[in-house]
Amino acid sequence: MSGFSTLLLKETLRFWKVGFQTIGAPVLTSLLYLLIFSHALKNRISVYPDSEIDYLTFLVPGLAMMSLLQNAFANTSSSLAQSKMMGNIVFILLTPISHHALFAAYITAACVRGLFVAAGVVVAAMFFVNVPIHNIFLILFFGTCGGVMLAALGLIAGIWAEKFDHIAAFQNFVILPMTFLSGVFYSVQSLPPMWQTVSHVNPFFYLIDGFRAGFFGRPDVPLELSIFVVSMVTVFLSLGCFSLIRSGYKLRG
Repeated sequence: MSGFSTLLLKETLRFWKVGFQTIGAPVLTSLLYLLIFSHALKNRISVYPDSEIDYLTFLVPGLAMMSLLQNAFANTSSSLAQSKMMGNIVFILLTPISHHALFAAYITAACVRGLFVAAGVVVAAMFFVNVPIHNIFLILFFGTCGGVMLAALGLIAGIWAEKFDHIAAFQNFVILPMTFLSGVFYSVQSLPPMWQTVSHVNPFFYLIDGFRAGFFGRPDVPLELSIFVVSMVTVFLSLGCFSLIRSGYKLRG
């Protein structure tokens, strides 16, 4: 086996062996969000007044993307941080594996986990609501880009972190606010102009809006803009992450 496939297998088995915790638990959490928010708000919020899409159905793609982003980030950040703090990162760095293969294996494994969780959320939600699929290619594009983007961000956080508290701080003060301000639970068109502007600065908004458009075909901003922003941010974070890995920053002692 090549270095890439060996590391990919290791990282995949790492979350697959505890699948109930890494895949089942996020799906269950999303279903609880779906239950609570739909019960509290479904008669108070009209997302598409001229459509049959109700609030419960509207929530599903946003919750799926939110789970994808959080789990892709968690997979790479926790794996790399744990390897650094336990000292076994040296066993990976001493192997004749290229920087490209190292980067690709971590990113691919995180994407697989994120996509599994997102698919689980959508399939589980289909038992309660009728979730339409307008364009499967948009769903796959934004889902994959979201996985790569947050996996790269997770690697950056894992490289930077010196203890697990740093990872928790990154999640609580960066990932979580950006996720909740991206339109997971509402359409940004319902916000005041100032908050719409703030949302449009958030790259997570374009991920969720494009992903949701794959289900409903009704984006809040032009799809071309979402594709451009998501592609640029994904490439930027990937290049930044790869540069850190290649330089050995905080990895080689």
